[in-house]
Amino acid sequence: MAERKFVTIKEAAYILGVSPLTLRNWDKNGKFPAQRHPMNNYRVYRVTDLLRIIDDIESGSQQSNAKARMKRLVVKHLEDIEQ
Repeated sequence: MAERKFVTIKEAAYILGVSPLTLRNWDKNGKFPAQRHPMNNYRVYRVTDLLRIIDDIESGSQQSNAKARMKRLVVKHLEDIEQ
């Protein structure tokens, strides 16, 4: 299966552990802008941007076992979404 480059707002919210409304607010405020699907204008997010946000969160302080587990969990979620 080809690697996906974009995920829906619902998938991105699940991966980041926030609500879709939070992502809409971040987009509106310019904190984490979404891309727009060219056919339906829905918000979509690049997987690379999601991973960058996760890395930014992890690099903010010492990486603990909990953070390492979270990253593995996110990668697992991305694999689940692709199926």
